[in-house]
Amino acid sequence: MVLKRFSVVVIIRTVILCLSVFLLIYLLTGTSFVATPFIVALLVIGQIYLLIQYVQKTNRELARFFDSIRYSDFSQSFRPTVKGSSFEELNNALAQVIEQFRKTRGEKEEQYRYLQIVVQHVGVGLMAFTDDGKIELINTAAKKLLRVNNVQNVSELGATSAPLVKALDGIKAGENLLVKYVSDNELFQLSIYATEFKMQGNQYKLVSLANIQNELEEREMQAWQNLIRVLTHEIMNSVTPIISLSSTASSLLEGIMPEGGRDNGDAGVLKTERSEKAADSLNDVKGALDTISKRSLGLLHFVDDYRNLTRIPTPNFQTVKMAELFDRIQKLFADRFQNWGINCSAVVSPPELELTVDPDLVEQVLINLIMNSIGAVSGAAHPEIRLTARTDNRGGTLIQVADNGHGIPEELQEKIFIPFFTTRKDGSGVGLSLSRQIMRAHKGSLTVSSLPGQETIFTLRF
Repeated sequence: MVLKRFSVVVIIRTVILCLSVFLLIYLLTGTSFVATPFIVALLVIGQIYLLIQYVQKTNRELARFFDSIRYSDFSQSFRPTVKGSSFEELNNALAQVIEQFRKTRGEKEEQYRYLQIVVQHVGVGLMAFTDDGKIELINTAAKKLLRVNNVQNVSELGATSAPLVKALDGIKAGENLLVKYVSDNELFQLSIYATEFKMQGNQYKLVSLANIQNELEEREMQAWQNLIRVLTHEIMNSVTPIISLSSTASSLLEGIMPEGGRDNGDAGVLKTERSEKAADSLNDVKGALDTISKRSLGLLHFVDDYRNLTRIPTPNFQTVKMAELFDRIQKLFADRFQNWGINCSAVVSPPELELTVDPDLVEQVLINLIMNSIGAVSGAAHPEIRLTARTDNRGGTLIQVADNGHGIPEELQEKIFIPFFTTRKDGSGVGLSLSRQIMRAHKGSLTVSSLPGQETIFTLRF
């Protein structure tokens, strides 16, 4: 329809132009008029100009339309300015196409914003970067995990962990790596999974980052608790009858032994004559039974202590001022610090810092750690224990117990939290494991960092 109307207008204008030219020729050759041919010539020139403008108007509109698409400028308007114009239908068609493009682009922008919101709020760290390490996308979870605010290249993560940068550079699509490192006295074990995709001719690597340290500790602790439950159950079931039978047998022997025979081995005078050798044997048997009973009872108490690892009570949360908590701890150990010549300092920053915890359980953790520190600084020239409570760069609360004792070798720093494992001759291997469980009950963590011969720091992170 548009083409038909355009053709009709062009034909009419061409015919008028031709007639005007013929009229001009006639006036120039067949008459003696001077002014009239000049006026007709101007009319012919004007008609030629208008015809060219009319034809080029379509080209200009189409060029403007394609430029709008090329530069994604959908603010252009193609509404006709002259009613009844032959371009009205063309302009309407172009305007409808532009409107459809505008609508499609709006929908894509909404989908993009939706995808961005999902990516930023997902709990798993996500990061996309090119082969040269340029980071194109990093979500909030990844920033929190890596403790960065604005990072442009993977190489900039070297300040956090050099092994992490090496793993990100070398990981292949479909590969899953485990990276372990320590940052700000906190142990991280990152599970890294990678995939690759191509967009606009560029190759990208998309990796997911998840700190599985807490999950590993949780699974490990559950495994130890299950093992302890089984062992304590079986041991107590076996030891209890031994204690009962040995005590019964010892009582029976007491009834048939002479009064003096119990202490000096003298057979005495029995209702029925017995030899001195038989009396000595009875004394030996009773002594053995008493030993069995005592050692079995000791073993029963020993096993019962380990059952505490499976009996962590549910925390009774209260708001506690850290300064008051440290003050109670220092008073509790004041005599021991004085007798051992230990300098114990406490710093709370800010001084009014408060924490919502179970004060009894957290106090027990601090007691366990200070007891370890006291043992570690024995023999030091200037023994020192430092208690610190502060907030970290993520707004969390830290409690640290540091000492200048002999330290812990690197290969033993994780083993010390394993139940039954101890580096002390008089240790039971329960205290640190129990302390870590208490911290897990508070949704927190307990870690250690140590430089042998210089310093050891236990960090409670809430």
